[in-house]
Amino acid sequence: MHRKDNSLSRREFLAATATLLAATKLNLVAAEAPLTEPIIDIHQHTNYADRTDEQLIAHQRAMGVALTVLLPAGREVSTPSTHNGKSNGLAAKCHGNQSCYEIARQYPKEYRFFANEVPDLPDARPEIEKYLKLGAMGIGEQKFAVDCDSPAIELVAEIAQEFRVPVLLHFQHERYNLRIENFHKILGKYPKANFIGHAQTWWANIDKEHKDQSILYPKGNVTPGGLTDRLLTDYPNMYGDLSAGSGLNALTRDEEHARAFIERHQNKLVYGSDCDDRVGSGPGCSGAQTIAKVKQLAPGKAVERKLLYENAKRVLKL
Repeated sequence: MHRKDNSLSRREFLAATATLLAATKLNLVAAEAPLTEPIIDIHQHTNYADRTDEQLIAHQRAMGVALTVLLPAGREVSTPSTHNGKSNGLAAKCHGNQSCYEIARQYPKEYRFFANEVPDLPDARPEIEKYLKLGAMGIGEQKFAVDCDSPAIELVAEIAQEFRVPVLLHFQHERYNLRIENFHKILGKYPKANFIGHAQTWWANIDKEHKDQSILYPKGNVTPGGLTDRLLTDYPNMYGDLSAGSGLNALTRDEEHARAFIERHQNKLVYGSDCDDRVGSGPGCSGAQTIAKVKQLAPGKAVERKLLYENAKRVLKL
């Protein structure tokens, strides 16, 4: 007999329920299963532009990141190295050591953390060492108005060499880690410490013809042999962080050069997102765009895996 209403029979209801439960179980198993192609994100922050911890965690999962490294700010002080307080919170409202430590402690399978401090403060060493002893895997993001070969950076490099951890630095002309042309001195003096370059001035200088350092996001074709290219080539302890708009710009402004650059430095480049996006996908998320661009430009799967996972695993000693 044909039923004219839209109600389900008991048999149909039970069958539909069983199907839903089975699908739910499969989804849960898939969510708990390890990623076959995991990604390590070496550059993220807590409270980035007021983003909540919950939004951060959702963002990283949406990008498919298996392990995220949280980079704290230094303490809030009014000194020339923080532009009299204007650059506190890494100039992006980012939180400090304790915040990153707490997230990593709460989500130990998904998060690690670095230690940080304003490097020219008298008690910078004990603050950095405190969190290294608590499990921090590196130092950074060093983003302060000091010369990149200053005594303050030498202090950071000494600690890094002693603890055998990397240092991540933000190079920005006339703003942070000044006079990048002198950074080779630090690389030569502290050969047992690894350094990871990041930000506008670091990536602008992939181009040998980059003359005007005030241009932070240069466009157009790239001539190989720029300062960044040479540092990566000449110093075994120098690495490059692909994060943020600056890293993405370096990959997109001249894709032919980017392909060769990736192949040339395939053991020296590490993926980072460094975006304050809340979604983890789409045009507003530079982190997701960088993952896609690496997959597009890498000369093969083996090199892609180096940039998205293996190099960071090696540098972080995971």
